[in-house]
Amino acid sequence: MNPLILRLVLLLSLTVALTALLIMQSWVTAGFVFPLWIYSLRLIWRLYGHNAEKVAFILDAIENSDHTVKYDERRPHSSDRQVNASLNRITGILRQAKMDAVQQEKYYELILNSVSTGILAVDDNGYIFQANHGALRLLGLSVLTHCKQISRIDARLADLIEHIQAGSKQQVSFGNERGTVHLSIRVSEMSLRDKHVRILAINDINSEMEEKEIDSWIRLTRVLTHEIMNAITPVTSLSDTLLTLDGSASPEIRAGLETISATGKGLIAFVESYRRFTHIPTPRPSLFYVRPFAERMQQLATHQNNYPNISIKVDVEPADLIVHADENLTAQVTLNIIKNAMQAIEADAPSGIISIKARCNDDESIFIEISNNGPAIPPEVASQIFIPFFTTKEGGSGVGLSVSRQIMRLHGGSLTLVHSAAGPAFVMAFP
Repeated sequence: MNPLILRLVLLLSLTVALTALLIMQSWVTAGFVFPLWIYSLRLIWRLYGHNAEKVAFILDAIENSDHTVKYDERRPHSSDRQVNASLNRITGILRQAKMDAVQQEKYYELILNSVSTGILAVDDNGYIFQANHGALRLLGLSVLTHCKQISRIDARLADLIEHIQAGSKQQVSFGNERGTVHLSIRVSEMSLRDKHVRILAINDINSEMEEKEIDSWIRLTRVLTHEIMNAITPVTSLSDTLLTLDGSASPEIRAGLETISATGKGLIAFVESYRRFTHIPTPRPSLFYVRPFAERMQQLATHQNNYPNISIKVDVEPADLIVHADENLTAQVTLNIIKNAMQAIEADAPSGIISIKARCNDDESIFIEISNNGPAIPPEVASQIFIPFFTTKEGGSGVGLSVSRQIMRLHGGSLTLVHSAAGPAFVMAFP
């Protein structure tokens, strides 16, 4: 029989006997029974206290996230075995619930980090206890625990994020190494563990607008090139056929046909050059060292372009800097920017300088900056240089920088124009 039941039966029996003796006023016998009754009561109280200590201990362990506590289920008394087994079962249930909660939290965190929208969870004291990768990328920070840290980037932005209220939607701009960043911030609120929390959704307005604009240009260019090719190709083919079939045609007719053929072929070549903008190959990223790459670009640009008055300098820090990107497409962007810089520097300038600098920030993003000491780009030109088909050069196609930005976009990075005291610079940013 269960020891607890035996102790309860014994206590009940002694209680009945002691009560009867007291009623019969058998004081001597009652005096012998009373110590036994006290002893039986103490046994039950000791058992209860021992089990209460077990429960309290295991609750303390659970509160401190210690789920390794386990009681011996091979005790000699069945009551101890039953209590220990029950406590171990409770611990197991709570341990599994904890593991499920951790897995669920990792699942939600993975979802948050996979979206491009920045998400911040901010309490009323400005503490940030949730910031996904998108938010850190947009703000240019590697760690973010309080709104005051954002003041290193822009004091106005930090104040806005700390005090913006739920239901608000605001836009803010600030400058960093990528240029000027325009953000849109939406705010909602909720209660989390009895704490008021504001949820900030942050989006890069520039990025969204650029992607939509580029997609529109790509669709338009595909339609135009398709229609032009359909119209010009038959005309060119027909003029070539007439030239070979009609040998008795007058010189004027032959000259006209040859002009039509040459013009048509020129238009076809012209259209083919614009097709590059809509048929950029998918990047095949690989790891490569930036310094050897930059030095190779330096040599290629020097040999391909006859500008003896221009020197190209390379500065990579650290020396073993590595980037994960498509090396061939990155070379295309780099050479295009260097070529534009050479053409921007006056041919008779005594000492033109083009600088290739590569750096890595705290967020492990790679930046390759190509600057020159040529004339500044006018604001009205700078605002349009990435627009397809816009050019200020005679005979230029106007797709070079558009293609370059599209290549960087396909890498998940960006290409921006910045101005400094040294001169204009293009910054290639790799995530």
